[in-house]
Amino acid sequence: MDDTYQVIIVGAGFAGVAAAKELGRKGVRVLLIDSNNYHQFQPLLYQVATSQIGVSAIARPLRSVFRRHKTVRVLTAEVASVNAAERTVTTADDRTLRADVLVLAVGAVPNFFNTPGAEEHAYPLYSVTDATKLGSGLTRLLDHADRNPDDAVDVVVVGGGPTGVETAGAMAENVKYVVGKYFSPDLASRCRVHLVDLVPTVLSMFSTKSQKYAAQHLAKVGVQLHMGQGVTEVRADGVTLADGSRIPAQIVVWAGGLKAGGLIANSGLLQGKGGRIDVLPDLTAPDTTGVYVIGDAANITDSTGAKLPQLGSVAQQAGKWAARNIHADLTGGTRKPFEYLDKGYMAMVGRGAAVAEIGRKRVQLQGPLAFLSWLLVHLALLSGTQQKVRALFSWLNGYVLHSPAQVVVSGPTDKE
Repeated sequence: MDDTYQVIIVGAGFAGVAAAKELGRKGVRVLLIDSNNYHQFQPLLYQVATSQIGVSAIARPLRSVFRRHKTVRVLTAEVASVNAAERTVTTADDRTLRADVLVLAVGAVPNFFNTPGAEEHAYPLYSVTDATKLGSGLTRLLDHADRNPDDAVDVVVVGGGPTGVETAGAMAENVKYVVGKYFSPDLASRCRVHLVDLVPTVLSMFSTKSQKYAAQHLAKVGVQLHMGQGVTEVRADGVTLADGSRIPAQIVVWAGGLKAGGLIANSGLLQGKGGRIDVLPDLTAPDTTGVYVIGDAANITDSTGAKLPQLGSVAQQAGKWAARNIHADLTGGTRKPFEYLDKGYMAMVGRGAAVAEIGRKRVQLQGPLAFLSWLLVHLALLSGTQQKVRALFSWLNGYVLHSPAQVVVSGPTDKE
């Protein structure tokens, strides 16, 4: 394999895949590198962790994604370092690859904000591996409590954004609808789900009406809310809050934010908030030539200069836009500043319950209509027909029959 490419894209998340597809359609020679050989649909990771869908519904092999894009090659490899100035990528086996244009779509890592014990004891939720570890840990915990009738099951979810709300809601509904059916009848009464955040409201990016609806539904299904209280320590047996109080927990889920990973930190690029790169309006990295940064590794602004949130829709649109600018670079065209089409926000709160604020005008939906909209949007966004069918079947099975996907614990799952 030749080690020089027109474009090298590091990272096969929403941004990287979107950029590679767009460039592939234009016949540009692309190398797409990722440590995994699959593309994961991150918005549904919490459903894998809570046994609502299986891994095969959200993970699609990359070579399947690009089977019709003959100029896109997929390389499964661990990237050890990138050199933005030289536009090179070095893999873990010491192979150096060069590009005319380098695209960094390396995603992010959990931001524990230097909270003592968080990295050691909390479960993050940013990858398929994270989701399967959490799912196995939850199943093992329930199995243990089922054998020991005096044991309680306490789970703390840290973070009141969409991931935290969706995870806490799904866990509480599992307790309400599933645990009593598949385990001993009294086990559900011994299960508690807590949601904690320094911010005083859930879903802070949503309207007050949506926040109120989400909080009320979470409380209705049994989630105990601890809002306006930051976590100062995570221990093996629970968490400590800023006021000194403690919440016992066998499992702590960390949905408290993201930051750029080590590849960005050591790339030679100047980092901004969250360790991400403050890209220029055309999505290029400042003070370099031929380097684009997109997705969760970038701080991207809209036409007014306001920073855009780390959302899949932002990443996908930025990936396509960067590809068009790259094609302009390669063909003598002119780059254009990124123009984001604001599609709004959605969050699932539970069975038949969701909030949605659609478009720039933020048309607000709550309840069953928002729930149906959430299902249809996420079904449409899933990559691959097989993935869509599996997800649809799982949702029908789970939301109608309350029959979860099966989790098999095949090895140690303790948080190390």
